[in-house]
Amino acid sequence: MDTTPRTVSGPVGDTTVITSWKAPIAFAIFTVLALILFVVARREADTSTFRLSTPRDFIQIPEIALPTFATGIVTVVLLAAITAYSIWLTRQKRKVPLWTIVVFAALFMLGFLSWAGAGASLPIYGLLIGTVSLSVPLIFGALGGVLSERVGVVNIAIEGQLLAGAFCSAIVASATGNPFLGLIAASVAGVLVSFVLAAFSIKYFVDQVIVGVVLNVLVIGLTSFLFSQVLAPNASTLNSPPRFTDFPIPLLSEIPIIGPALFRQSIIVYVMYIAVFVVWYGMFHTKWGLRLRSVGEHPQAADTVGINVAKQRFWNVSLAGAIAGFGGAFFTLGSVGAFNKEMTAGMGFIALAAVIFGRWHPLKAALAALLFGFATNLQNVLGIIGSPVPSEFMLMLPYVITIFAVAGLVGTSRAPAADGKPYIKS
Repeated sequence: MDTTPRTVSGPVGDTTVITSWKAPIAFAIFTVLALILFVVARREADTSTFRLSTPRDFIQIPEIALPTFATGIVTVVLLAAITAYSIWLTRQKRKVPLWTIVVFAALFMLGFLSWAGAGASLPIYGLLIGTVSLSVPLIFGALGGVLSERVGVVNIAIEGQLLAGAFCSAIVASATGNPFLGLIAASVAGVLVSFVLAAFSIKYFVDQVIVGVVLNVLVIGLTSFLFSQVLAPNASTLNSPPRFTDFPIPLLSEIPIIGPALFRQSIIVYVMYIAVFVVWYGMFHTKWGLRLRSVGEHPQAADTVGINVAKQRFWNVSLAGAIAGFGGAFFTLGSVGAFNKEMTAGMGFIALAAVIFGRWHPLKAALAALLFGFATNLQNVLGIIGSPVPSEFMLMLPYVITIFAVAGLVGTSRAPAADGKPYIKS
């Protein structure tokens, strides 16, 4: 893979251009894969049907039936054209724009859904609704991860913060009958877990990754023990929390396709929308965000201008824990309705992968979390309609994409310069 710097002469002097063939090679691989799946391994069914509206939508969109084989051929041709275009751009020493990657991914997904859903009716609205629901704890966890790592502390403990939030929200909401108190308890539980992470990594300079792993194991063991000894024998009083019901937003919930997915949700989902915006705006448009990012990039320089590095890290890691813990409440108050052992099922680690995929940016991390939720829900939908695609492949797909992202396929993925490095004031 040629990434050799090449010197190009110009009117102002010599400019060094780095030529990378990563994107064209990846495009070529996926184009060949599409050719094999959509053309060579064609399905017997003639059409694939896409359902875009729920039965209760005010505006009904008719089903769309696509010819499976013809759609596959057109998709392969368009993918090949984008691949050729990216090769031409690279040979001209020009960067492959982001829109080509987005269009390529959308076309590949259209062809894949048409191929996988051949002969069946694929509920697109259900796919989108399930994607948002599965992504809620991932997005809250990713926001917590972005905040923590932007300030210079590796947050491996997202899994423990989500699980602690789910556990405490179930107990408090069940005991009081008030789900809002459960949300507060979930945030407090996340803060308590992050307190330990902050104290050991900032005050005592213990390796942050080790502390995070230990905290995850501790929370899993503690909640499993308390579930068996306390919650299970008293399920009616301590593990039967009231759930938040869906609250459709007038007019917005009637928007075709995206309305049911985005605006027929519970209050936790609406808080998630606000949290993503607030974290993004605060991080890049306020004095607080500037200090946070300066501590994560160059703590010595921040210390020189009077910023208390340890204090900034401690309180922002605590805030990250509160956000992640709040997301854990979705399991018990918005989704399942009761606490179970290890019910987060590794979502904290998926959220950490979304942080890396999103390049430590709150909006991009939220979109990456949506991608993970989409892949998880897609394997459920394909299993229901009897698609031949192995569910294990769909579960593997987001991690493969993350590897490509970390490798630099969609641009340089660089963590904050001081991420994971303890600051010892001289």
